[in-house]
Amino acid sequence: MARKNFSEKREAIYSLIRNTKTHPSAEWVYQQLKDKYPNISLGTVYRNMAMFVEQGLIVSIGTVNGRERFDADTSLHAHFICDECEAVIDLDYLPYDRELDDSVALNTGHSVKNHSVFFHGKCRRCVEKSFI
Repeated sequence: MARKNFSEKREAIYSLIRNTKTHPSAEWVYQQLKDKYPNISLGTVYRNMAMFVEQGLIVSIGTVNGRERFDADTSLHAHFICDECEAVIDLDYLPYDRELDDSVALNTGHSVKNHSVFFHGKCRRCVEKSFI
């Protein structure tokens, strides 16, 4: 369903991000859409994704191998990042630990909004490939 002031390309960018679990980069989104929208530019994709982050529709989860990656799941959850294949995997089964926020606030006097948890290593698929 089109949102107010969403152009067709903007809607396509947002829809693609919402419908993937790959935690895409702007480059990935551009590659997926350029055949259907030949006049779309990488700059257009970057600007729209930055706007989506600003509006809270998606979140940036940081860079993996020099590429900023994004998540349409804006809930607070942990991620596993494969250092070999660059997969970013949601760890939804790990509950968000608000006690950690409270502990940091109590011990530092800082006002903690939230925290991010990233595990790095080799994903199951890469581990299995290394045994073949």
